[in-house]
Amino acid sequence: MAKGEGAESGSAAGLLPTGILPVAERPAQVKEPKKKQQLSICNKLCYAVGGAPYQVTGCALGFFLQIYLLDVAQVDPFSASIILFVGRAWDAFTDPLVGFCISKSSWTRLGRLMPWIIFSTPLAIIAYFLIWFVPDFPQGQALWYLLFYCLFETLVTCFHVPYSALTMFISTEQSERDSATAYRMTVEVLGTVLGTAIQGQIVGQVDMPCLQDPNDSALATEGANRTQSTTSLKETQNAYLLAAGVIASIYVVCAVILTLGVREQREPYETQQAEPMSFFRGLRLVMSHGPYVKLIAGFLFTSLAFMLVEGNFALFCTYTLGFRNEFQNLLLAIMLSATFTIPIWQWFLTRFGKKTAVYVGISSAVPFLILVAFTESNLIVTYVVAVAAGISVAAAFLLPWSMLPDVIDDFHLKQPQSHGTEPIFFSFYVFFTKFASGVSLGISTLSLDFAGYETRGCSQPTRVKFTLKMLVTIAPIALILLGLLLFKLYPIDEEKRRQNKKALQALREEASSSGCSDTDSTELASIL
Repeated sequence: MAKGEGAESGSAAGLLPTGILPVAERPAQVKEPKKKQQLSICNKLCYAVGGAPYQVTGCALGFFLQIYLLDVAQVDPFSASIILFVGRAWDAFTDPLVGFCISKSSWTRLGRLMPWIIFSTPLAIIAYFLIWFVPDFPQGQALWYLLFYCLFETLVTCFHVPYSALTMFISTEQSERDSATAYRMTVEVLGTVLGTAIQGQIVGQVDMPCLQDPNDSALATEGANRTQSTTSLKETQNAYLLAAGVIASIYVVCAVILTLGVREQREPYETQQAEPMSFFRGLRLVMSHGPYVKLIAGFLFTSLAFMLVEGNFALFCTYTLGFRNEFQNLLLAIMLSATFTIPIWQWFLTRFGKKTAVYVGISSAVPFLILVAFTESNLIVTYVVAVAAGISVAAAFLLPWSMLPDVIDDFHLKQPQSHGTEPIFFSFYVFFTKFASGVSLGISTLSLDFAGYETRGCSQPTRVKFTLKMLVTIAPIALILLGLLLFKLYPIDEEKRRQNKKALQALREEASSSGCSDTDSTELASIL
């Protein structure tokens, strides 16, 4: 009888899968090491290309919109300051709004982020083109530019926020994400080079019209000059439209490559979550995460410094330095230098750590800004400073997006049940930087108005030249130093990153084994 029972038990055990046997009766298994998830070079390049549209359009708007509104569209400085401030402030507001909508989005066959990128693209290029169009009704020009500037910034946010969050969904490996981020930053700097080259070289082929002091010329000469100036102004407006059409075409091509070449991947432990976390609870947790607050505080001031330089550089070169026909070439020198040094900074941060790269990279701009502030106008010196500034710009491009995934990994370890918060992290980082950018552009344009800026003037008063020098040199230096002081508080160093990587790997393996147990339980239920 006992023998029969034992035989029956053994027979039943042989029929059942090993996953549902008692632990003591399971055969010994050799645990195979989990293969490291690798991204191909093609995947990384397709992902990186998706960063170009935001940078190409952003570079053209950042460097040229202010001088376009003042000297081509002939908007008065006060209205131009309102357009620039409200447009950037609205752009900043839309980032968390889009992040909220994305966090509520469900996964589709294309993923959770890709549909936003696909459907926002055609509308964004139409709005971008209309920003550079001069309407025939002069009374409503300010409203026209404000409307289409805000509309474009909303649509490009619907592209860029999901694209930024995509960093966390292309791979679960830190090293692969860092490598993909380096590819992305290289392409994004190339995007700024394209934006600078296309906008600058096309517009630079046309002589920008300017008006001399009418007291210095006779009435007949003044009438002839105004007729010639009107013709030249129309050619300049057409040149801006041509540049907008070329940049819009690049936007579309890059969006198509990104959509076809990248696939979103979900975290193993995310699929086990019973229900998604509410946006406001996720926002509260994100904004109470210390490393995140310290990181965005540091980059807020350093980004603001470079945005002040970007927004006022064209006017600074034209009026303070006197290089009216050279500023587009100086911009190109900065961006080419940044492009070639991105791989160097990627090697530097893997060799010496990200915090060290922040201190060395961003502070390297300070001596050259001081040189510009205290030396006389000299074209050769200005080109040397432009190349050196590009080295610092490369670090400012690469490091924030390389350090944000480390903060998110640290957050996931401390809040393991809080998933779907990646868009909140990225959107609020962009929110703070864009809002600061809007404030800087608004204040700088208002400062020029108070200093007595003359629209389409061939030269500017001494006070305007001095104001531009302060906005491009002294103010950025102070902001960079303040930002570097705040980085002293950032707690995630290389040792902490290694610890987080090991802990996350253990969490993923635990989630995978838990998933196997769930599958075995389902199989047992079907057998019974």
